[in-house]
Amino acid sequence: MMTPILIMNLILLVIAILLVIAEKLLVTYGECKIIINKEKILTVQGGYSLLNYFAENKIFIPSACGGKATCGYCKVEVLSGAGHILPTEEVFIGPQERSKGVRLACQVKVKNDIEVLISPDLLHAREYKVTVLDIKDLTHDIKQVILKLDRPTSIKFKAGQYVQFKIPETDEFRAYSIASVPSQNDRLELLVRFVPSGLCSTYIHEVLDINDKIVVTGPFGDFYLREELTRDIICIGGGCGMAPIRSILLDLAEKNMPRKVMYFFGARSKKDLFFTEFLLDLQDKYPNFKYIPVLSEPKPQDNWEGETGFVTQAVEKYVLEGPGAEAYLCGPPPMINASVKVLTKKGIKEIHIYYDKF
Repeated sequence: MMTPILIMNLILLVIAILLVIAEKLLVTYGECKIIINKEKILTVQGGYSLLNYFAENKIFIPSACGGKATCGYCKVEVLSGAGHILPTEEVFIGPQERSKGVRLACQVKVKNDIEVLISPDLLHAREYKVTVLDIKDLTHDIKQVILKLDRPTSIKFKAGQYVQFKIPETDEFRAYSIASVPSQNDRLELLVRFVPSGLCSTYIHEVLDINDKIVVTGPFGDFYLREELTRDIICIGGGCGMAPIRSILLDLAEKNMPRKVMYFFGARSKKDLFFTEFLLDLQDKYPNFKYIPVLSEPKPQDNWEGETGFVTQAVEKYVLEGPGAEAYLCGPPPMINASVKVLTKKGIKEIHIYYDKF
């Protein structure tokens, strides 16, 4: 038997659905203009979200959740015409971003002319049809996925950037850093950790097969190697945080490792280490490069004689004080936050610390 509260909730749900349907059928906003970066103009029939119109016009704004306001990736700066910020956006947009007019494109409905600013890099992002060339087990829970580009047949990206992997039969994407070198522009390599109940990682680990056809979009991201700089480099990562750093290392190796690089890789035990031979070979070949793996919980059978504890403890031990370095970090937020704290304590300016949290 339904309680009065349950009946009231059902009535409110029905009313909400009817209001949405009524707005779709009865409310028309007519022709609207979306002005992008003060130069590109999209003329649309209003009523849908900015994200919808961007997708229709092949402007690929990062959005993992398919427009459900649960990922917070689709941020754009709105100069005029968007109205008030919605409660669904507030959790993703901080005070500083709000003062600049940053909004979630999936939550901004186009009802009149609207002016937005988008990073120029996003205007160069494209959709790519790819074929799965190979899938390899790197650890017990991380797979390497190698993709061949079919259409277009090449991609231009910077070492450290990422693409979005479209989950087949859905409107959802997941972001994965590119682990391959930019010069090999006819394929992409991704590293994917299995996340229990994770929609995309479960698909990749349990369903995806060689020769499958997939769609990716990109490249995206402000986390990439600053090639014009000459400072020493400190890389810190763990797990799939290896991906963008591997791309950076491969890129530097092609240039004969012109800068001094230290790579701190944090793992739980020896079974969580991978690409070890590649990294040790890199260390043997280039005196400028040093690889420092750190195990937080080595097992007795590991016979581990290397660094132990938190990866930041090794950073504290090996990195000398002084401002003459930049850092590239990729890993979970607690690791990033702890690393930034240690590095700034060592004298490295925060503006020279680049990172992806995932």
